[in-house]
Amino acid sequence: MSIPFRVVERIAQPGQAGGATKFYAQSHTRGVMDIAYLTTRIEQISTVSGADIRAVLYALVDVIPEALGNGQIIEIGELGRFRVSISSNGEATAEEVNRNSIRGSKILFRPGKRLQTLLKTLEFNKENPPPALDGTA
Repeated sequence: MSIPFRVVERIAQPGQAGGATKFYAQSHTRGVMDIAYLTTRIEQISTVSGADIRAVLYALVDVIPEALGNGQIIEIGELGRFRVSISSNGEATAEEVNRNSIRGSKILFRPGKRLQTLLKTLEFNKENPPPALDGTA
């Protein structure tokens, strides 16, 4: 498998006026695989009907937020795990830490072993830059 990437120029130290720029690799996606396409692909490699596959996928969208909202970790077999993480302000004493100390939350995904292996075996290919808008190359 080969992941395309582009070269992007960014300010090396954001927030500094007139700062130096550096060039970085940025992954470039090749589209979105939506639930309809996922359903078709799963249907092709299993004995489960498309309607049943869609029903399960849509049910996951209902059940996962409920479980995460209850503080549970969601483990979906070899796919991986989802959990909620929070960030908070540091307080001087343990007694001062309360719900107002929490600045935000996010959902973390920890991939299973097959996805971790995929990350170790990926290859990358540099895309050619698009042609200049003014016709010069």
